[in-house]
Amino acid sequence: MSNPIRLRDLIRQIRSAKTAAEERAVVQKECAYIRDAFRDEDNTWRCRNVAKLLYVSLLGYPAHFGQLECLKLIASARFTDKRIGYLGAMLLLDERQDIHVLITNSLKNDLNHSNQYIAGLALCALGSICSPEMSRDLGGEVENDLNHSNQYIAGLALCALGSICSPEMSRDLGGEVEKLMKSSNPFLKKKAVLCAVRIIRKVPEQFDVFQNSIRSLLSEKNHGVLLTATALIIEMCQQNSHALQIFRKLVPNLVRILKNLIMSGYSPEHDVSGISDPFLQVQLLRLMRILGRNDLEASETMNDILAQVSTNTENSKNVGNAILYETVLTIMDIKSESGLRVLAVNILGRFLLNNDKNIRYVALNTLLRVVHADHNAVQRHRATIVECLKDADVSIKRRAMELCFALINSNNIRTMINEMITFLATCEPEFRADCTSNMFLAMERFSPSKRWHVDQMIRVLTTAGNSVRDDIVSSLISIISSTSELHGYTAQQLYKIIRNDITQQPLVQVASWTLGEFGDLFVSGQYQHPDDNEHVQASEDEIVGVLEKILNWSISTVVTREYAINALMKLSTRFPSCSDRIQSVMTVYACNMNLELQTRAVEYTSLFTKHNPIRPSIVERMPVLVSNAASNTANEETSYEQEESPSFNGQNHSAQATNPSEHVNDLFKMLDETPQTNGRNDSNAHSNILDLLNSGSPQVSSSSNPLEDILFGDDSSKNESMNGSNSTIPSMKVIDKNGLLIVFQFEKQDSVLVIHLHATNSTSIPLKNFTFKAAVPKTFNLELLPPNSTTIPANNSGDVRQIIKISNPNKDKLRMRIKLSYSSNDFQVNDEAELNTFPEQCYT
Repeated sequence: MSNPIRLRDLIRQIRSAKTAAEERAVVQKECAYIRDAFRDEDNTWRCRNVAKLLYVSLLGYPAHFGQLECLKLIASARFTDKRIGYLGAMLLLDERQDIHVLITNSLKNDLNHSNQYIAGLALCALGSICSPEMSRDLGGEVENDLNHSNQYIAGLALCALGSICSPEMSRDLGGEVEKLMKSSNPFLKKKAVLCAVRIIRKVPEQFDVFQNSIRSLLSEKNHGVLLTATALIIEMCQQNSHALQIFRKLVPNLVRILKNLIMSGYSPEHDVSGISDPFLQVQLLRLMRILGRNDLEASETMNDILAQVSTNTENSKNVGNAILYETVLTIMDIKSESGLRVLAVNILGRFLLNNDKNIRYVALNTLLRVVHADHNAVQRHRATIVECLKDADVSIKRRAMELCFALINSNNIRTMINEMITFLATCEPEFRADCTSNMFLAMERFSPSKRWHVDQMIRVLTTAGNSVRDDIVSSLISIISSTSELHGYTAQQLYKIIRNDITQQPLVQVASWTLGEFGDLFVSGQYQHPDDNEHVQASEDEIVGVLEKILNWSISTVVTREYAINALMKLSTRFPSCSDRIQSVMTVYACNMNLELQTRAVEYTSLFTKHNPIRPSIVERMPVLVSNAASNTANEETSYEQEESPSFNGQNHSAQATNPSEHVNDLFKMLDETPQTNGRNDSNAHSNILDLLNSGSPQVSSSSNPLEDILFGDDSSKNESMNGSNSTIPSMKVIDKNGLLIVFQFEKQDSVLVIHLHATNSTSIPLKNFTFKAAVPKTFNLELLPPNSTTIPANNSGDVRQIIKISNPNKDKLRMRIKLSYSSNDFQVNDEAELNTFPEQCYT
């Protein structure tokens, strides 16, 4: 074979390739040649061929066929061969491959070699490829090299020990490492300290071995030793809380070192872009942040030096920006003075004006972390933050959006919502759902008036189009429902929009619900508002026509059609002149191919015929929907019971207002599940009403008037049985829908609240695969024990019980978010809720 090309010639060929295909061709040709050379046992050029193969592997091409050739080079007596062989072993082998065991003997011989460079190569390789078996077999050789007279071999041994040490080796050789930390040779000293960092990471209890050497290390003049000593203290503090208390006494020493760095003159050995040793400065600031956290005395000691670093560090280059960034993090993390915090936020504000996108992103990310610590200081940079919404970089844009929402308060809500709606109109589709949800939450919290709130949410839905989450639709419906003075006005505003455009499905869903509930107020002119200059009037036929258009439009989603067909049914009693027209629509949809729409249409058609006398009471106007947030501001117990009431009024309307999907807040589900069996064989018209009700209706008690039981049924007997009369804490009804009743009973055991969950099923079908999950705020500790069963028997013939234990050391008000799932007749049901109305005795 001809002589192979040199490594530099191969690199030149690869770099000159203009396309990826040309590069692949060059690499494949050379790899084919190298394979042939290996196959022919070409010892002359083996070293050169392996070197080229390693370069090819760095480019991402396969090079595993050279592993055995590396072992042959390691076994060679020539230093140049060994160097390439060990380099190849470190790059191509690791402890998971069995082939590395074959070089153990070569490593053992080379570790004891008289040539210091060969011993050093063996130590480096051992640190990279060793397995637990090799660590045990070669630990003695490493210990010998730790005491070698040649500083470079001893340094290599320290590097290898830091990489391969097991807990046993760490304990055996910790004393040797500690001796080298006291060496007069700065090279060995810093290597020993770095090895100690690795040992502490693996065996934290070795802290006692190295503790006494730390103070002397901080008095060193060598910056390399100071840097490694700082790293060792950081590791010790992170691993051992006792070390944190000990090293807080060293804060004055750290302040002195940092002050000397920023006040010292030019030193060519440590200067980087005009700044003295930025690496050591950053490491010192990190250590000070750890030591000053939650400690007033240490924080006060640091205040002056942090102010000096903040004002004296040049920010024209990234080196200075790195130091300023660490300074800001330290200031915001310790108990610093308020003026110092304002200075830190101003530094981040300057970062926002930097042309470097990475620096702007870091500034936004950091401001998002500190905005809750000093809200007013961040507010001063609001204009700059809003400008970042126009940045082309999507990462910067997302962080700016999140920070804008964090800055919204009652004083700037109008301005900020206008800015965010402008952003919503131009942002990428992936931002719109988050932006819409956050705007809704901000307006719910800070809106100056109900009318402004409704108007802005309509603007948001109009701008966002179809990029709106389902919970926004249901939440806006709840707001409209609770604002009685704006019912007609809202219906008019929504009608103005959807009469010309029904493409935006979330907006159409809200409009359909609103017109179904309050369309009669709009028609009668009760929508007039003193500030409304544009009066639009519509007839009953026009409103019904728009809803029919939504129902018949082929692009409308099934959910939107469900809203529309429900709205038409509601209007059948509000608009008597359109009753026949609406009935004909229901008759047509009784044959619809969509099962959900067909079921609703069939049930609604029966309301026009067999059950026409009770139709007005079935589709009467919904009561005000009370959200959990509203229930906290009023009488919590009363609001909660009203929302969860099992009576016909609450249950039927929640059924109408719940989406057939698994989102419990989507106000759309009406008459859409398997009919509830009430345990009686009555065939009269009153009992047939059960065919029209959601399966969430409560089990009907036997009384003289079944309809009365349905409409005004009293669950007092059930509640009394669940109240736990022997407990001093009243029980709490959690879920009562679709036949599933979940009740919490409470007892206190020392400082732990024990909740006994009882789940019963009043339907005729067992509920299977029942799972219950709960989450509480971080200040609480929650333990959820397994239930006694995953199947809830039918007809209240048994129950599922589960125990929840909660500790509340801060005596905070208890809040809980729950999520449950079960299958009923092979139909999967998911539900979730937020519980805010626990009895006061639970947390006092």
